[in-house]
Amino acid sequence: MLLSEYVPGQLWLQEYPIHFAGCDFNARMAVIKVSDTELMIHSPCEIDPETKTAISALGDVAYIVAPGSYHHLYIPSAQAAFPDAETYICPGIERKQPELEFDWLLGDRPPEAWAGILDQVLVRGNKFIWEVAFYHRPSKTLLLVDLIENFTDQTPDVNWLLTLWWKTVFRMWNHPKPAPEYQMGWKDKSAARKSLGKILEWDFDKIILSHGDLIETNAKERALEAWKKPLSEPE
Repeated sequence: MLLSEYVPGQLWLQEYPIHFAGCDFNARMAVIKVSDTELMIHSPCEIDPETKTAISALGDVAYIVAPGSYHHLYIPSAQAAFPDAETYICPGIERKQPELEFDWLLGDRPPEAWAGILDQVLVRGNKFIWEVAFYHRPSKTLLLVDLIENFTDQTPDVNWLLTLWWKTVFRMWNHPKPAPEYQMGWKDKSAARKSLGKILEWDFDKIILSHGDLIETNAKERALEAWKKPLSEPE
């Protein structure tokens, strides 16, 4: 799958296949221009020579970001392809992958490197999964990995097992919701509501997510619906 331009001159996407717990589906990498010459790779796929060439044609990769608990496996591949880049990871990844070398942990405040281009929030309150949500100011785009998944009848490259689980067990088919790990793991409702509330303060009108179809209409309303349970549950 090839790198494609999503926001002209600013943001590019590439889908890539993954296999997890018997399920086949796609994930999505983003490449973001954070200065006139510098790029961030968000949730990288395996960087083969063709992908490296395509990314390098856009600018200099300065930052590699692992934004969530399940989005770190290809960080070493990106580091090998772009050895001068700094690596930022979501808290918790350092325990899941202790051999991974990194420069910084992500938090609620963007580093100077991309402040003004990207805002960010560390989503707290879940015992199974952590994530840092990003907001691309110039294009009013929210970037998530697992906080919303959007599998529909139009989603390509999905096998029968994922379809079965998402339709009959999790009730997520044609109904955007957080990943199952989120749904089963909300433990600190107050912290979750605070994190999600910060995201909803951003003026986004579309959502790039890692799994399933992009959300490009009624984005904030659909996020509110997806997060209805953690936003409304009592302590």
